[in-house]
Amino acid sequence: MSLDEGIRLQKVLAAAGIGSRRACEILVDEGRVEVNGQVVAEQGMRVDPFTAVIRVDGRRIPPPRRHIYLVFNKPRGVVSTMDDPQGRPTVTDYLGRRRKDGLFHVGRLDTATEGMLLLTNDGDFAQRMAHPSYTVTKTYVAEVSGVIENTTLRRLTRGIRLEDGDVKPDGVKLLQRGGDRSMVTVILHEGRNRIVRRMFEAVGHPVRRLSRTAIGGVRMGQLQAGEVRELTRDELGVLMDLVNL
Repeated sequence: MSLDEGIRLQKVLAAAGIGSRRACEILVDEGRVEVNGQVVAEQGMRVDPFTAVIRVDGRRIPPPRRHIYLVFNKPRGVVSTMDDPQGRPTVTDYLGRRRKDGLFHVGRLDTATEGMLLLTNDGDFAQRMAHPSYTVTKTYVAEVSGVIENTTLRRLTRGIRLEDGDVKPDGVKLLQRGGDRSMVTVILHEGRNRIVRRMFEAVGHPVRRLSRTAIGGVRMGQLQAGEVRELTRDELGVLMDLVNL
């Protein structure tokens, strides 16, 4: 793009909340800003903020938001749909004024599972986040019946054969065990139906309670059940990098 097109880079950075325009000029002078993979060598560059891939200190700065990107902590018993003909509670019931924004959920959780759902009105983002080729990881915490042994944890880590194919977690970590239950963290990059529950059923430890706590490194944080928040600039940048947007 020529210098007489687009918007000055420091203005784009300032609008993204990086700092004042003067502070952003200093970042450029220090060689800490990249546009489309190239370090910006001098002031005055103009960019298209909607198409340029901009990074500061290696961190992606997403384009100005033309769409909405939310994190929702889905409670147990809520259906992962925007409406339900049976009258069960749905995601829409928790959106308040946002219910008019044309939002939809990215992927789903079964009704008995709680935790993180992403909501957006950006179809391209949703499609890529759900596409198996991008292998976006999802982190779950499972409370399972019985005291799970180390040999079983190793078996889960190596992979389990289910009726619809093998599943090999990206990570399995014991959090707690004792009495008649165990708590285990599982990281997966796939989303087959009830995959976590079926994994633990296959090794004899049925899931009592299941929560998704992270998607692609974006964590729930202090969000309570039923609450909604916007993705931060850094979180959105990370997810856009993961799905090559």
